[in-house]
This record gives sequence, C-alpha cells and structure tokens, in this order.
Amino acid sequence: MDSLIGILQRIASEAIRDAFESNIEDIAQFLPAEVTQSTQDKFGHYQCNSALKLAKALRQNPRNVASELIEKLKSISEKDSFIEAMEIAGPGFINITLKKNYIADQLNKQLNDPHLGVAKPKIKQKIIVEFSSPNIAKELHVGHLRSTIIGESLARLFEFLGHDVVRLNHVGDWGTQFGMLIAFLKTYQKDVLSGKKTPELSDLMSWYKESKKLFDADADFKKTAQLEVIDLQAKSEESINAWNRICDISRAAFKEIYNLLDVTITERGESFYSAKLKGVVEDLEKKELIVEDQGAKCIFLDGFVSKDKKPLPMIIQKSDGGFNYSTTDMAALIHRVEEEKADRVIYVVDAGQSLHFQMVFKAAEKAGYFNPQKKQFNHVEFGVVLGSDGKKFKTRSGETEKLIDLLSTAVSKAKELLKDKLSDVSEEELDKSAEILGIDAVKYADLSCHRLKDYVFSYDRMLKFEGNTAAFLLYAYVRIQSIKKKTGKDVNALMKSAKISLSHQTELSLGLHLCRFEESLMQIDKELLPNRLSDYLFQLAEKFHAFFRDCRVEGVDEEDSRLLLCELTARVLKTGLHILGLKTLDRM
Repeated sequence: MDSLIGILQRIASEAIRDAFESNIEDIAQFLPAEVTQSTQDKFGHYQCNSALKLAKALRQNPRNVASELIEKLKSISEKDSFIEAMEIAGPGFINITLKKNYIADQLNKQLNDPHLGVAKPKIKQKIIVEFSSPNIAKELHVGHLRSTIIGESLARLFEFLGHDVVRLNHVGDWGTQFGMLIAFLKTYQKDVLSGKKTPELSDLMSWYKESKKLFDADADFKKTAQLEVIDLQAKSEESINAWNRICDISRAAFKEIYNLLDVTITERGESFYSAKLKGVVEDLEKKELIVEDQGAKCIFLDGFVSKDKKPLPMIIQKSDGGFNYSTTDMAALIHRVEEEKADRVIYVVDAGQSLHFQMVFKAAEKAGYFNPQKKQFNHVEFGVVLGSDGKKFKTRSGETEKLIDLLSTAVSKAKELLKDKLSDVSEEELDKSAEILGIDAVKYADLSCHRLKDYVFSYDRMLKFEGNTAAFLLYAYVRIQSIKKKTGKDVNALMKSAKISLSHQTELSLGLHLCRFEESLMQIDKELLPNRLSDYLFQLAEKFHAFFRDCRVEGVDEEDSRLLLCELTARVLKTGLHILGLKTLDRM
C-alpha cells in the first residue's frame, strides 16, 4: 500500500517530466517532485513546492509554471480521480486537497492490512544498532537511559519496517581496570571468586573504587594488578574464571533493568575484538596510514585539527603498546562489514563521542574498509538528562542517579496516581498497571524530546494526563476500549460487513492523520529522530479526542463506521507506542 505522499510524489514527478522535459536539459535534478504535508488545514492536505525551482530554470513566473503543472496533474490523476481540488498559493505553491471517499478507501485498506498500510522494503537491509553499552562492574545510571531507550526504539522501528536487525550491547569488559579488580578480589574477597559469596553490583563498584585507590597509592598492588592484566590477556584459566565471575554479577544486574525497560539486546563487548586489535594495526601500517608520533601509532586525517589548529592524531596504538577505543571500534567496524555483511550500522552514543566517531568512520573509509556509497554508518548522538536546577541529573547527595532507583521511583509515583483511578482492582493488577505507566512515562518523556537537545527530568510532568505525555496517549487508547465495550460489537466480524466513511470534519482530520502513519515512520528511517513518531502519536491522540467530542459513536447511524475508525486509531496507537518501546493499558 503506497503512502498518500508517495502517490502524490509519483504523479507530480510524472507531470514535471511531461510538462517540462523538452525545455529543461537535466530534468532529473527536479525529481522526485517536492511534496510535503500541508502545515494548516486551510492549505489543503498536501503541498507541491516544485514550481518555484522549475521557474528559476525556465526563467518564467512561478505561478505560471504552477498553473501548467496543475493541468498536467489533472490529466494524470483523472483516471484515478482522487484529487478534490488544486490551487496556487503564494509565489507558486500548489495546495492539494484529496477526496473524502478516497481517504476513506485508504483507511479501509489500512484497517484490513496487518501491517497497517506500511509497505515492506523493496530491498531488505541488515542493520546493526549498537546501544546502551555500560561498563562491567559499574551500575547503569541515568546517563545510560537515553542510549538504551533510543536504541531500542530504533531497533523496533527497523524490525517493524521489515529489515534484519541485530541489537548489540558493546559493554566495557576488557582492560586495565579488570586487572585491578581481580587483584583486589583475590586479596580481600576470595569468597566472591570461589562462588561462596554472591555480591550486588554496587559491591563490585565499591570494590573497583577501592582497587583504583590502591593502584594509585601502592606500588606493589599496582605491579600485581598489571600482572593480572597480562594473565587475562594471555587467557590464563584462573584469570578468565575471575573475569567471568565479575561479568556474570554485572549481567544479572543489567538484566533486571533491561527486563523492566522491556529491552532486548545481545552482549558483544570489547573482549570480543581483543584478539583482532594487533591485526588491525598491522593492516593499517601495510596501507601506509600509520604515522608514529611520540612513540604512539596514529592516523592523521584531513580536516581534523586541535584547538591550537595543529593536526589532530587518531591514536591506534599507545606508546606503551596498549590499544584504545579507536582500535576496538575500528576492529568492530571491520567485523560488522566483512563478517556480518551489515548494510547500515547505527551507534547510539552520547554527543561527547561525536568527534571520535567522525574520525573512526573517516579513517575506515580511507583504509577501504567500507564504501559510503554502499554502506551507511550513523552516529546517533544525544544530549544529557538535566535536573530541575538545569545541571546534570543527580541525587540529592550529589551522586549520579542509579537507573534502577530512577525507574523504581517512577513506578512508585505511578502507583500512587492510579490508586484513586483504579480503586476496584486487585493489588496485583494495580502493580502491573503502575509499572507500565511509570516505565512508559520515563521512556516517552525522553523520546518525545529532540534527541540532540538536553531535557529536564520531572516525574510530575511526565506523569500528567494532559499535554504530550505517555498518560495522555494511553488514555486515548483506553477510551477506545471503553467505546468498543459499550457497543458490544465484535470489531473483527464488523470489518467483514461494514466500512469506514467520513462525513464530519473531525472524522476527516482523524482519518487523514491515520493515513500518514507510514509517512511518520519513513521520516524516522531518514532522520533517526524518534520524536517524529511521538509527535505523530500525540497529534493522533489529540485528533481522536476531538473526534470523540464531536462525533458520537454508540447508537447513531454512523456507529459501525465510527467504531471501525476507532479500532484503526487504537491499532495505530498501539503499534506506534510499541515501536517507541511502550506498552498499552486497557484501563486507567
């Protein structure tokens, strides 16, 4: 099923060719036609903006070009007869209004399509999404929130669109810090390594801090820790067993949070690439890309300079022979291209790593590891979560907020909110509903913000039932379930005997917006901005509430049609919320 904007773009492109190809040498530069959604109802449903650019090439008045384009559009669309009106606005914009019956036909097709009118891709891609990426032996904190839920949402989007998606958790599970921690545990916490004692992740984190202090202050401990690193890199059985114990304790704590967030992710940490790092450096040396600078092996890339305007090195191997993030990320990139045959790789990592990824991608391209015309690499960067004081979100004691504490607080506040609204439910159902609302609220508050911007975290605001919140969207879904229950009709059976028709203006407004579901998803595919979908769903909820205000469903002549319109709204809402990583409620 083609989207409305896709259909209009196709016929407008055909009209441009028919009308102007003989007068413009390179007509391809004006194709496909520029068609956008109208910003206001008074401008029709869609707008074609191509006449202004064409007029410049033709050296003609844009309104005259628009008039000629309209005539061609009329002749092409006559056989389908789905355009109600076209008019020229301003300097040469073409406002297009579609026929109600045509929009209704599209809605009926959408309702009967399990994929809600969203076309499967012509070419299925393999897409790798790397997100979350905490460090082993450290707790997930509020800083991991954005990467985790943005990454999960993008993975769900591409899965829904029909691509082959791999979700990767690039955890920090290798390096000097593990030598320090293993040395500390061997000396002070032997029961942990033997399995007699199973600590919390917070204990591991505390011991890591103590081991760091010892490493900096005690020369003997430092030497012991460095020897542990050597043993770990040599894969000695004792060291690997100790390392696995540390990783298992960390994974158990991560899993608790991922389950609460309904996140699915496959761990593939830095250790996976450790054996490949030496080969990466050797290959880059063979390709004569390595320059030695103060003992370190570096790559210098055109256009990358430091604050003092000196060439900025991308260090591939440190002067002491050790490797770093650039080496690991280069090894990971090569593996994803050559071994996994990825068409697109998306790194959901904070904006502070922007320069790092720019350099890795550029160096990999220069080394011939990927062709940017055939493979797409995206760094999906994002801002930070702020507290009410406008600074990085922290606890009252000034510590970084643990993610599990933040989520637990949201669920607790949601439960207090629902107690009065759901007074007749069991404690078990109340707990389940509170968990859904609390987690949804946290996720939606983040995803509804433009990811490049910082946002202020507020439990009170995110749990409101008014405005652009999860609760407002969930309430629209719940209201539809109530309408369906009151009519007592089987919607699936009704779909075989009845159809959606549009008469009232708010029905038309809701219906047109439902037709644009695919358009909103295609926008995210292109821009990787989940807030495009949250904006769409918020407007959908607003339009549904306006429809509910203006158009009675139960007991009117239009009951069947309006009930089906409600059902399609519920399905699009539920699917859109699922893509964002949110669950629905049947009662609130």
